[in-house]
Amino acid sequence: MEIRVLRYFLAVVREESITKASEVLHITQPTLSRQLAQMEEEIGVKLFDRGTRKIKLTNEGILLRRRAEEILQLVDKTEKELIEQEEQVEGKISIGCGEISSVQLLPELFKNFHQKYPRVTFDIYTATADLVKEQMDRGILDLGLLLEPVDMEKYDFVRVDMKEKWVVLMPPNAMLAEKEFITARDLSEVPLILPRRLQVQSELASWFGDYYKDLNVLFTSNLSTNGAIMVNAGLAYSLVIEGAVPFWDSSKVTYRPLHPELWATSVLAWKRGQPFSLAATKFIEFSKCFLSMSKI
Repeated sequence: MEIRVLRYFLAVVREESITKASEVLHITQPTLSRQLAQMEEEIGVKLFDRGTRKIKLTNEGILLRRRAEEILQLVDKTEKELIEQEEQVEGKISIGCGEISSVQLLPELFKNFHQKYPRVTFDIYTATADLVKEQMDRGILDLGLLLEPVDMEKYDFVRVDMKEKWVVLMPPNAMLAEKEFITARDLSEVPLILPRRLQVQSELASWFGDYYKDLNVLFTSNLSTNGAIMVNAGLAYSLVIEGAVPFWDSSKVTYRPLHPELWATSVLAWKRGQPFSLAATKFIEFSKCFLSMSKI
């Protein structure tokens, strides 16, 4: 006996008419009649006297009405308690991320999740993918927004539908700022700041090709913001993901795209088999749905 059919039954009892009940329930009269007949057949008793203009209950129907009201009250109460339980989810979710463009997806994600779970707060830790993974492995971070390439053997993840563009950071008055785009040959003739991550350096080496062996790498940096301070001081040009660069003061640093263009992707990841808090578990499931919808 389905809850849905019990609701149909009580609607007919209230309206004393299958026709009126079908209108209230927004289903066709034949469908409602068939559902009620199947219920009578299933439980093996007659529930209605249909000989008069108004439908009346048999003794068995009166008993079912009483029990159906009790059952549905309990169902409604349980559903309400479950909703209230959802609202009681609380705690802090810790997320690690780099200075990458995909961070722009987080505000809307946080906003929608916080509307559903207003007692949940967030802690954002900014670092490279390698450091974020280290914190995830230690259980300090729940999730990480990681710039690829990255070894995902121990993690579950959702790939983010936003490409990360590599650019060259430079002072506004730099010689290369006069160019529309920057080539590997251009960069082989100036001091450089490269990302600290070895896997990322390998990606860049592939882009540089034969020019890589001739590079003048002054130093490496794990975050583009500190590298930008060196750029502003005129020490070197810095290769960075565009990320937050458009939000910086353009009077102090500017940037140009690479040619040919070089792109990367990122993933929202969490450690496989890691025990999570209820808030983090809810957020992971919510994020998977949210990011899937953003790809449509």
